[in-house]
Amino acid sequence: MARELQGKRVAALVDDRFEAAELFEPKQALDLAGARVEVISRHARLTSMRHHDPGPSLERDRALAEADAGDYDALLLPGGVVNGDSLRIVPEAQRIVKLIAGAQKPIAVICHGGWILISCELVRGRTLTSWPTLQDDYRNAGAHWVDREVVRDGNWVSSRKPEDIPAFNREMLALFADSKSLAA
Repeated sequence: MARELQGKRVAALVDDRFEAAELFEPKQALDLAGARVEVISRHARLTSMRHHDPGPSLERDRALAEADAGDYDALLLPGGVVNGDSLRIVPEAQRIVKLIAGAQKPIAVICHGGWILISCELVRGRTLTSWPTLQDDYRNAGAHWVDREVVRDGNWVSSRKPEDIPAFNREMLALFADSKSLAA
């Protein structure tokens, strides 16, 4: 995958207390593939989590209020319980997600990151995976939830947890590289 995503821009949409591995490891894989990843948040400074414990802090790259969905070729939605639960109700975050999804751009989502997709009413008819406690939310929203390390459904790829990140990264990079919406 070396440099296959050169010049492509990926929005990583997060709120405070995101799961550290679910942002940092996919971001590193994207960086190594040549993509430019921008961390977008309503918070200037973010604290990551390592499950229940605080992890490294991070400065956002762009304020959510200033982000334009048209500037990005793909979307990364990391998880974390607090991140996923708080981000799902933020109107500006929903707007970005809906615009990227509406433009048929690829989306990579892991763990609790999918709560915003549910709140945006985008999952009906999709096959997805997530942290197991979200399965009822997905099913109630009309999705087909499965318990697999990674699932690719059209222009979306989803995964369950940090232990699945190697498979998630592999499928995310393949999706982003294959996507017609990423054509230069």
